[in-house]
Amino acid sequence: MKILIRGAGDLATGIASRLYGAGHQILMTEIEVPLTVRRTVALSRAVYEKKVQIEEMEGFLAEDGQSAQAVLERGGIAVMVDPEMECRKWFRPDVIVDAILAKKNLGTGITDAPFVIGAGPGFTAGKDCNCVVETKRGHTLGNLIWKGSAIPNTGVPGNVGGYTIERLIRAGADGRMEPKAQIGDYVEKGQVVALTGGVPVYAQMSGIVRGMLQEGVDVWKNLKIGDIDARTETAHCYTVSDKARAIGGGVLEAVTGFERMKDRFGIVILAAGAGTRFGGNKLNALVRNRPLYEHMLEKTRAFGAFPAYIVTGEKAIAEAAEKRGITPVWNCEPERGISRSLRLGLERALDCHPGLKGILFSVCDQPGIETSTIQRIFNAGMLHPGSIVCAGNGGRTGNPVLWDRKYFPELLGLTGDEGGRQVMRRHRDSLRIVQADPEELKDIDRKEDLLM
Repeated sequence: MKILIRGAGDLATGIASRLYGAGHQILMTEIEVPLTVRRTVALSRAVYEKKVQIEEMEGFLAEDGQSAQAVLERGGIAVMVDPEMECRKWFRPDVIVDAILAKKNLGTGITDAPFVIGAGPGFTAGKDCNCVVETKRGHTLGNLIWKGSAIPNTGVPGNVGGYTIERLIRAGADGRMEPKAQIGDYVEKGQVVALTGGVPVYAQMSGIVRGMLQEGVDVWKNLKIGDIDARTETAHCYTVSDKARAIGGGVLEAVTGFERMKDRFGIVILAAGAGTRFGGNKLNALVRNRPLYEHMLEKTRAFGAFPAYIVTGEKAIAEAAEKRGITPVWNCEPERGISRSLRLGLERALDCHPGLKGILFSVCDQPGIETSTIQRIFNAGMLHPGSIVCAGNGGRTGNPVLWDRKYFPELLGLTGDEGGRQVMRRHRDSLRIVQADPEELKDIDRKEDLLM
C-alpha cells in the first residue's frame, strides 16, 4: 500500500523500517529545518544531505511529485519538505501515520486518508484518527489504542540505563548551535558538550553521545539538542532504537489489519423509516444543531476505504450522502418495513461489489454511536470471520451490526419490520458484542427522546 508518514525523525524512521520491510511504498514529510537529535538514524537527514541510508533503507529528498514517484518506483523512500502534507492530494495514500511526536495534533484529520494512525499523545482514536499507537516506554509501548488516547506526556523521558531526565542535553540560551562533542563520543558528567548562543551546555551524566543537533541550526533555550546513553554501546548511535522498532511494530499491526479489511467490508445506512412513533420525519430533527441523519453520514466518512450506501426516500438525505461519497439507494415505500430497506441496500452493495465478505448495517437515528465503536466492530469482524458483530452493553445487543457473508441469503429472505434480529436469534452462538456506552445505543424514536 501507499503510506504517507508525517515526520521523518528517529521514531518515524523506526515506523518506516517496519513498513518498508513489509513491502509498502513510503513517502515521508518534513519541515524545512528538521531538528532531529538522533539524526544518524533518521531519514530527516535527507533534507540536508539529499540521500541517506539507514540500515536497509535508502531515503532520497524529492523536490516534487514526479521525483517522489521516481524514488518509490525504484524501491526507495521519498522525503519531501511539506509540513502541511499537501502531497496527500496527489499521492492519495491508503494510510497516513502522523509521527511528528509533537505531543499534540497539528492538523491531521481522520478523513485525510482511508486509514489514519496517530503516534503518541495528542490524538484520540475515533475523533482525529482511526487508532493511536502508544509511545511511552513501559509495558504498553507500541500498543494499539482503538478508543481514547495515549498516555499523556509527563515531561520526563523514559528510563534508559537507569537514567531519565539526566540523559537530555538542553540548550542553555537562544542562538546558534555549536556542538563540542559528536555523536558516538564518550563524555564525562560536567563536560561542555555544546554552546548555544555562546552559552556552555554541560553533560548531566557520563556516557556516549547518542544524539546531537548539527552545527549551525538556530535553537532556543531548553530545546532538546542532544542525548546521552549510559549503556556506552557505540552501535546504538547508528541503529534504529528498541523504542522506535516497538512503535513501528504497532503501526505495522494496524496497517496489516486495515489492509485485510479494506476490500472485505461495506456499509449500508438505513434511513427510510416512516417515523410513525415520532409523528413525522424524525431524520430532519435537529440534534446538536444539525439534522439527525447527518451524524451517521459524518461518522461514515472515517471509513472511506469501504463502499458505503444509504437507503432513503428523501432527496435532501440522498444529496447530503452523495457529497460525502455515499451512494443513495431509493426506497419510496418505507411502510413496507425495515426488512425492505435492508434487502435493497444489501442487493445494491452486492451488485456493485460482489466480493464483499461482510456488510455493516447502521441506522440513522442513533446520533451517539462513536466512530471508535464502529471501528472496533470492523476489527472484530476481521479477526472472527463467520461472526455477527454488533454494538451492545453487557448482554444487550444494538446497532450497528456487521453481518458476515454467510448470513446474506437469510437477510435477503426477510419480510416485515423486524429486520435482522430474527436472523440474530437463530445464530446466537455466532454473535459477538462490542461493548459500548449505553448512551451510544440510544435511538430517537419519539420527540421526547430529543431531550435526552
